[in-house]
Amino acid sequence: MYTLSSKLKLTAIIFMIVGAIGLVIGFLQAPSDLDDVREMMAAEEHHGETSHGEEEAANFAEAEHGVLLDDEPSRNADEDEAHAAEAGAHDTEHLEHKLHQLQNKPWAAVYVAAFFFFMISLGVLAFYALQYASQAGWSPVLFRVMEAISAYIVPGGIIMFVLLALSGFHLNHLFIWMDPEVVAHDEIIQNKTAYLNVPFFLIRAAIFLGGWFIFRHFLVRNSRRLDEATDLHYFKKNFKLAAGFLVFFLVSESMMSWDWIMSLDPHWFSTLFGWYVFSSMFVSGITVIALVSIYLKSRGHLPFVNNSHIHDLAKFMFGISIFWTYLWFSQFMLIWYSNIPEEVVYFISRIENYSLPFFGMVVLNFVFPLLVLMNSDYKRINWFVVMTGVIILVGHYLDIFTMVMPSTVGESWFIGIPEISAVFFFGGLFTFVIFNALTKAPLLAKRNPYIKESEHFHY
Repeated sequence: MYTLSSKLKLTAIIFMIVGAIGLVIGFLQAPSDLDDVREMMAAEEHHGETSHGEEEAANFAEAEHGVLLDDEPSRNADEDEAHAAEAGAHDTEHLEHKLHQLQNKPWAAVYVAAFFFFMISLGVLAFYALQYASQAGWSPVLFRVMEAISAYIVPGGIIMFVLLALSGFHLNHLFIWMDPEVVAHDEIIQNKTAYLNVPFFLIRAAIFLGGWFIFRHFLVRNSRRLDEATDLHYFKKNFKLAAGFLVFFLVSESMMSWDWIMSLDPHWFSTLFGWYVFSSMFVSGITVIALVSIYLKSRGHLPFVNNSHIHDLAKFMFGISIFWTYLWFSQFMLIWYSNIPEEVVYFISRIENYSLPFFGMVVLNFVFPLLVLMNSDYKRINWFVVMTGVIILVGHYLDIFTMVMPSTVGESWFIGIPEISAVFFFGGLFTFVIFNALTKAPLLAKRNPYIKESEHFHY
């Protein structure tokens, strides 16, 4: 039985506390009204952060103002007042847009980190069910690790539902289709209101989460009961449960990705998006299985896990990274080639304002795993797998970041206190839940019919 060390527990709690403090600071620093935005913009200009284009615009405005003064006799006062009113309205509209972006920033940081760690646990649950459904012989020695990582799906899912509900109650502006004023002037969103409405949105989320919770509960419960059983009754039940879960998962995961991520851009859609999000969560989940297994093995807790098991996990990390790249390129290339305005706007906003994380994640998620994990021998070297795994996780965090931020924060993004604090908080919670779950059962699923084959797995 694994015992959670006080050092690891304390580290996780410290990360959570530091993250929580940082998030409070991030929310407090967000502007509360237009005056705060004006002060922030004035401070940026005072410190020389005004762009060259803004300076040119200011110079142009001054020149235009001079021309207007010179030409003042030819104009009447009504025209001047109308022009001033129009300029003031435009300035107010711009400030309101900026205000919403900056207010969204801490919310978006929390949303990105919450979804990232939640999707890892969901990806692991899908991988775990796949092992049962395929009756794989190599992986049962890793089942307890998979069960522990999937334990985060419950607290992580509850947090996600709370964030979605808070959006529905208009505590933020993450989902613009939830704003009645926006919908009233947007014909495209109006045509989608039968699907994109808050009650139905939250009902779907509850169904997805409830289904995942229930399947995970029974799969893990049967696995634990199998340890004490004298026959294969619980193994057969899990085989059927896993097959049913995978069907439910494929449908619910696709709809979840449409609801929770793609609807942040309600004017845009992609038929590949569900698969794209799935590939990201799947490879991230497998990577965490490898990292946790290597850590436990290094502490002497998994003596039955050998380099062949790590090699197979690394093969999945390599293969799914290639699959993710295929989907990324397919989605990007088809939209770029067709050049349909309502489709390319999604990528234009990311290439113009998020070029570093957008293209950087392709290097981290494809080029790096390709170069490092292509060699079969490297897949058996633990520190190579750990290094590659960390890079993959950073890359897929940036993937979620570039899915969420352009729609919620726009060009007002930077990685600051809210983003780092959110990763600290949810990373600490994620670690605590996983290693606490490992203490609930023996680390070897000893009555699994394939456990001997898995223990002696070598090639």
